[in-house]
Amino acid sequence: MASQSPQWKRVVVKLSGEALQGGQTHGLDGATVDRIAADLVSAAELGAEIAVVVGGGNFFRGIQGADKGIERARADSIGMLATVMNALAMEHAVEKLGRHARALSAVAMPSLCQPYSRNAALHHLAKGRIVMLAGGTGNPFFTTDTGAALRGAELSCDAIMKATQVDGIYSADPKKDPSATRYDRLTHDEAISKNLAVMDTAAFALARENRIPIIVFSIAEPGAIRAALEGKGRATYVLPE
Repeated sequence: MASQSPQWKRVVVKLSGEALQGGQTHGLDGATVDRIAADLVSAAELGAEIAVVVGGGNFFRGIQGADKGIERARADSIGMLATVMNALAMEHAVEKLGRHARALSAVAMPSLCQPYSRNAALHHLAKGRIVMLAGGTGNPFFTTDTGAALRGAELSCDAIMKATQVDGIYSADPKKDPSATRYDRLTHDEAISKNLAVMDTAAFALARENRIPIIVFSIAEPGAIRAALEGKGRATYVLPE
């Protein structure tokens, strides 16, 4: 029997752009977007307030653009636009299921969605809407992981839920290194000192400073977000000391 109460009341879920492309090489996979939207709605039905920070790597990743000769600040700006496309797609997918959602962008584009502000996000969360947070931090040189940690702190979230392609944090990429060790529990300091690449150092440090737990789990299975929110399933927990 599923629990009817979440472990955390208000959370920020970090979704990579790659998670939305399904089995495709790029772009959006409709069935995958709908599955993740259904999972978010199911999690919200537990009574949790849910904000979602979306990446943009399924369309454009700033650091890859910089590798191709685009100056980094401009490449990151293009990447921010990619996150807006994903946020709008997720907003639509959630609303198709009958749950209200709002896309807010740190890069102002009011003809498409509401500009991000802390008060606006808190208002929508209090109304039970799933809030899609686009545009990262609104600044170049910061990843959307750091954006998730920033929003988690800013919105007084109880946890950051990092959805990945594997079931937690490993000492190395388990898809490349079969001998990689999986961690069940870590402190923020341990995650930083071990240079674990599941999130960047700035994100871990921001979460550490604000004592926000990070739950790292696989998005591959249906119901994964709700299960993680209930404290079920396989996940790695990065906890304050």
